[in-house]
Amino acid sequence: MKAEYDFSKGKRGALIPQPGKTRITIYIDNAVLDEFRRRAEQAGTGYQTMMNEALKASIGKSGPPLTEAVLRQVIREEIPESSRLSGRSTERVKKRRVG
Repeated sequence: MKAEYDFSKGKRGALIPQPGKTRITIYIDNAVLDEFRRRAEQAGTGYQTMMNEALKASIGKSGPPLTEAVLRQVIREEIPESSRLSGRSTERVKKRRVG
């Protein structure tokens, strides 16, 4: 191993740049970032990918505007029922389903 290395010609950034993407630095609320990381871990995907998809959806690139009905459907499909029920009484949920 050398005592010193010359990094004067070194470059920063991704070794292989991805076409159509730009590296930026932004500030995200901790709660938002924590939630995306938690969901990404459960889904087995990257949190940055999930954030990118959410941003695309918000500007309408991935379809029609997000309505309450569409959001409810996505939540039912993407978030396991056990996670949705964690903060509510299961008795109230059962009553709501029946009645």
